[in-house]
Amino acid sequence: MSSSHDSRLPSLPAGTDEPVSLSASLLQQPELESDPERTLAMDSAISDPHNGSAEAGGPTNGTTRPPSTPEGIALAYGSLLLMALLPIFFGALRSVRCARGKNASDMPETITSRDAARFPIIASCTLLGLYLFFKIFSQEYINLLLSMYFFVLGILALSHTISPFMNKFFPASFPNRQYQLLFTQGSGENKEEIVNYEFDTKDLVCLGLSSIVGVWYLLRKHWIANNLFGLAFSLNGVELLHLNNVSTGCILLGGLFIYDVFWVFGTNVMVTVAKSFEAPIKLVFPQDLLEKGLEADNFAMLGLGDIVIPGIFIALLLRFDISLKKNTHTYFYTSFAAYIFGLGLTIFIMHIFKHAQPALLYLVPACIGFPVLVALAKGEVTEMFSYESSAEILPHTPRLTHFPTVSGSPASLADSMQQKLAGPRRRRPQNPSAM
Repeated sequence: MSSSHDSRLPSLPAGTDEPVSLSASLLQQPELESDPERTLAMDSAISDPHNGSAEAGGPTNGTTRPPSTPEGIALAYGSLLLMALLPIFFGALRSVRCARGKNASDMPETITSRDAARFPIIASCTLLGLYLFFKIFSQEYINLLLSMYFFVLGILALSHTISPFMNKFFPASFPNRQYQLLFTQGSGENKEEIVNYEFDTKDLVCLGLSSIVGVWYLLRKHWIANNLFGLAFSLNGVELLHLNNVSTGCILLGGLFIYDVFWVFGTNVMVTVAKSFEAPIKLVFPQDLLEKGLEADNFAMLGLGDIVIPGIFIALLLRFDISLKKNTHTYFYTSFAAYIFGLGLTIFIMHIFKHAQPALLYLVPACIGFPVLVALAKGEVTEMFSYESSAEILPHTPRLTHFPTVSGSPASLADSMQQKLAGPRRRRPQNPSAM
């Protein structure tokens, strides 16, 4: 966890409008004298100075802000917790429909155990690469490119998020036409699909509304626009990223647990990147909202990584609940409560020790440990770890569930496997003339 601004931080130079902002889990404990003014930020949050200009009410005379009120801090923490729960809950429900659907444009991306093992390494390389980029190149130009990238990505994510809700408001007489965006490579038999996206007129309306939010964020970097994009990214991540089994989830969460602790406590790389990175990849809420209204600029932050990573594991447990066909969602509600407990414990520890904490340090043991304990109590550990979510994504696609035992050349083995997949063939009727 980290702080977007702390009253104990050294005074800003005269004429500086933007508050010092740090990444999640990255707060370096300053040796200062006054009581701390705490804000919250979690693991993956790379912060940017929201409304840090003079118009937003930021300090311009080199003095620190007055401490936030207890009511303001409680409101900020409670709002962040609520915003974190919304994409996890609704994203998990939508992941079930997504797994059962047959629309190619909404097919989920399945994470295998190999992907999960490589993810912390890829994330570390990306983080180190950003660190080197900010050290070598101008921060202004890099953030301009990132803003444009997340502008496009945010519009698409927000459009996909609001589309199911907006469809309820369109009248029956609305002229809805179907479209398909298709990019292929090659020709003839070698033609390969690169992009195949189906959409309609209603989706275009949602895209237009999302573009308004995108322009608002691009021009103002307002915290509400940031949160709309952040919620959209989180919900889409939980919905479309599917773990194939519980073992893969444990590998992913365990690897990111080590990644989080190492980069937070072992180096200053994430701190440096956090001070320089501007992108809507965190949720923010002002602690001085009661005093300054919508122009407040002293933010508590929660990184999207602390929502999406536990969220896809919680969504997997919901699909496991449904596969048991017991009309109960025991493991889903258990892991959901575990997430609330872990996030609440992170906030509590931060206030007790007056130091930012890596959120995954508490979320990972809670989200894995609670459901496993329930499975032990119910005697369903074997069923939990043998469940394969990928088997339900494309039920109409034939899958090889076992390898046939054959002898002979590799060619005979291939022929045998092909016959297994093809199934029994219908015998051709004999020609009477041949009898």
